[in-house]
Amino acid sequence: MNLFRGQVLICGGTGCALEGAMDIANSIKNELKKHRIENEIEVVRVGCLGLCELGPIMFIFPEGTFYSKVSLKDVPELVEEHLVNGRIVKRLAYFESLEDYGVRSLKDVDFYKKQIRIALKNCGVIDPENIDEYLALDGYKALEQALTHMSPQEVIEAVKKSGLRGRGGGGFPTGLKWELTAKQANKPKYIICNADEGDPGAFMDRSILEGDPHAVLEAMAIGGYAIGAEEGFIYVRAEYPLAVERLKIAIRQAREYGLLGENILGTGFNFNIDIRLGAGAFVCGEETALMNSIEGKRGMPSPKPPFPAESGLWEKPSVINNVETFANIAQIVLKGSEWFSSIGTEKNRGTKVFALGGKITNTGLIEVPMGITLREVIYDIGGGIPNGKSFKAVQTGGPSGGCITAAELDTAIDYDSLSSLGSMMGSGGMIVLDEDNCMVDMARFYLDFIKDESCGKCTPCRIGTKRMLEILEKITEGNGTLEDLEILEDLAKKIKMASLCGLGQTAPNPVLSTLKYFKEEYMAHVVDKKCPAGSCTALVEYNINSDKCRGCSLCARQCPVNAISGKIRQPYNIDQSKCVKCGACINKCPFKAIEKI
Repeated sequence: MNLFRGQVLICGGTGCALEGAMDIANSIKNELKKHRIENEIEVVRVGCLGLCELGPIMFIFPEGTFYSKVSLKDVPELVEEHLVNGRIVKRLAYFESLEDYGVRSLKDVDFYKKQIRIALKNCGVIDPENIDEYLALDGYKALEQALTHMSPQEVIEAVKKSGLRGRGGGGFPTGLKWELTAKQANKPKYIICNADEGDPGAFMDRSILEGDPHAVLEAMAIGGYAIGAEEGFIYVRAEYPLAVERLKIAIRQAREYGLLGENILGTGFNFNIDIRLGAGAFVCGEETALMNSIEGKRGMPSPKPPFPAESGLWEKPSVINNVETFANIAQIVLKGSEWFSSIGTEKNRGTKVFALGGKITNTGLIEVPMGITLREVIYDIGGGIPNGKSFKAVQTGGPSGGCITAAELDTAIDYDSLSSLGSMMGSGGMIVLDEDNCMVDMARFYLDFIKDESCGKCTPCRIGTKRMLEILEKITEGNGTLEDLEILEDLAKKIKMASLCGLGQTAPNPVLSTLKYFKEEYMAHVVDKKCPAGSCTALVEYNINSDKCRGCSLCARQCPVNAISGKIRQPYNIDQSKCVKCGACINKCPFKAIEKI
């Protein structure tokens, strides 16, 4: 076993991986060999550190230097200067060391100050492909404690008292769900992990699976013991290849260590986990559709009751929780329900993981205590809106959620508060919008997604979402009428009431929330035939401001349809009958003489 003098931690989450983190890690190893110090420095690929905006991210220990936006071409310099000669490469350093930055840990950095990492505890800290690193940070101790010192009912009571609610969006009390399933006499029983995260812009569960897969396996085993199940399934999207690969490695390692399989830890408890790949259908995030898919049927929802606790997978009692919910379980067992329930609010205990994206300075993955305000998340953690733009709205809950305006920025983030505003917690997507976003077009975007993802089983969702989309397209193309707005709102309310499953019941939310808070934008599209945000192409006009135009001809040379004409050193003009509104001219004008109205 090597005793390394230093360690290089490289974020191996999907975002950084797409930016070349894996190639960077391999290149560092090759450079270390060139300098003959490969036995002195350990290179470790860890999970998502959260600060995705700065990726690829690299930490060098023991000094604690934090490098950001590292590229492949930077590797030779980093290795020679820092790892060989001990000199910080300042141009890449977010901060040179924890002490130099005036902090003692990452928790003191603005992005992390208000975060509490429970579900993300090990993400960015351990090598997710090495079970020994998970064990070194108390991994599987909760399973040992449950199997050797607690009865199944005591485990359930601990989860109930913690106040943990399902993090998949519905917010149903986790301990109550486990208790209802445990009371069923019918056997066998099943534990199912819902990893079919499909919201646009959401990557919470994916990041946990990629960064800390053993936390989910341990929790599923604890849940199996609590309800009397000996088999579990992880239903994960095939579109998440890195998560799938790391799950396979983790399951194999856990079996080799006797932490899954027969007679776990010599207690007589048997539990196995298998992976089932989903084809990417958004509707399979709904629990009955998910179970149908596991059974080999088409992924379509079934009416409830009966609920899965009574009749779930193969008509047997089943517990379904999402990845984030499971990621809290081991910490609750180890540290106690009182510890967990001390975080958050009275009805919303613990923390929530969000994927913070859109028009925000610090895009990334965050975990915050329940009850924190939207303002704190967007400005204190997210760093506010970039490029001097104004905040317009934040979309929570993905396609099933709604928009929250600046007037509600001091709203506490919890299930009930968001629902009261016509939005929802959802699985944790949080998309920030600025003044350049058109709310009508945003609703159209989400309806386009929902229409494609409808399973087609019930008429309100299958036909209704398509009709809503047609009306929204008509409005954004400048052909909408006041009657269309009345039909759109009426249709949305009826779809919400009559649809079979949660997908259809929440599909109208983006329309209803934007109609409620941004009715004036709809009116501008319909009455004035203008898009106030300048986003809907059909309602936009490009004009050249003669006072600013210097007659450089650059815009005319960029125009693909020769719609711009004029004489050198004199103001140019745009022929609106020819203009295809591609925006090439406005992007190239050095004098900002072209205006979009």
